[in-house]
Amino acid sequence: MRHAFALICTLLPLPALAEMAAAEFEDYTEGKTLYFGQSGAPYGAEIYHEDRRVQWSFLDGHCKEGRWYEADGLICFVYEDDPTPQCWSFTESPTGLVARFENDPARTELYEARERTDPLLCLGPEVGV
Repeated sequence: MRHAFALICTLLPLPALAEMAAAEFEDYTEGKTLYFGQSGAPYGAEIYHEDRRVQWSFLDGHCKEGRWYEADGLICFVYEDDPTPQCWSFTESPTGLVARFENDPARTELYEARERTDPLLCLGPEVGV
């Protein structure tokens, strides 16, 4: 009987995780540096400052400043090098945030890999001869 109950439970759909609104997202992220992964590999990290300011890096030493805002229930980011909004839906799972890129949902889904307090490695501007 226990096996039948366990089998039935595995066949039932899991409740959908609710997407985070701006206030929830801000409470969760402000003052943190979150590292994100995709398919088991590091993807990038973002520092969430006050006033919805952010700093993003693909962990390559290059960082870009930006801001986030809520639009149509999504969390959208604009960065200094590209004014095109990049909009994501965020849900909180038992292991951290799950982010889905809504500009092209089939393309990118990230998960929170870890939180750190140390700063990102951001090299200065490229200066050449």
